[in-house]
Amino acid sequence: MNFKHLVSLSHSLASNGFLCLRFTCKSLNLPYRVKAYRVMWDYLKSLEFTIKRIFVGGRSMGSRAATALARQLSDESEDAVQGIICLSFPLHPPAQTNAQRQRTEDLRGLPEHMPVLFVSGTEDCMCDRVLFDDMIKDMKAQVEVFWLRGGSHGLTVKGRTDDSVLDEVNAQVITWINKQGI
Repeated sequence: MNFKHLVSLSHSLASNGFLCLRFTCKSLNLPYRVKAYRVMWDYLKSLEFTIKRIFVGGRSMGSRAATALARQLSDESEDAVQGIICLSFPLHPPAQTNAQRQRTEDLRGLPEHMPVLFVSGTEDCMCDRVLFDDMIKDMKAQVEVFWLRGGSHGLTVKGRTDDSVLDEVNAQVITWINKQGI
C-alpha cells in the first residue's frame, strides 16, 4: 500500500482534482484481494453522495484484482467502471513465461467499451513484451500501453531518480484518465 508509486500517484491524482481511495490488502491470495476490492467498491457506492466516474487500478497483483473486479462489475452493469489502471501487471511469474495464459483470463473477458491503461517497464521480469503484445491482441477492451524505458517490475530505472520516474508515470496516468472524457 505504501509503495512510493502508489503514494505518489494518489497525491498526483488528488492534486489534479481526482478523488483517490487507497487501501491495503496484504494477502497474496487473488480471490481474497478481489473480495477486498469488492468491499471497497460497495463502500464507495454506499456513500451519501454520488461518484459518477470510477476507475479502478492497482500495482502488480493489485492490478490483477482490479481487473477481476472490473470484469465482475461489467457483467452486472455496463457503466459501472470507466476504466482500469494496471501498474506492472504481472503477466507471469519471473522466468515462467508459460504461466501467462491463466493470468490473462479476466483481461480477455473485459468488454469492448472498457478502457485499460497498462504501465510496464521494458525490463519487467514478470511481463515478457512479446507475450504481452500477443495478449493484447486477444483483448476486446480498449488498450493503451505505456512502456517505461528501462523500467523494472518495481518501476525503477537505473540511472534515474525515483522522483523523475514517478513524475513520468503519474503524468501518463493523469493524461490517460483525462482522455477518457472526465
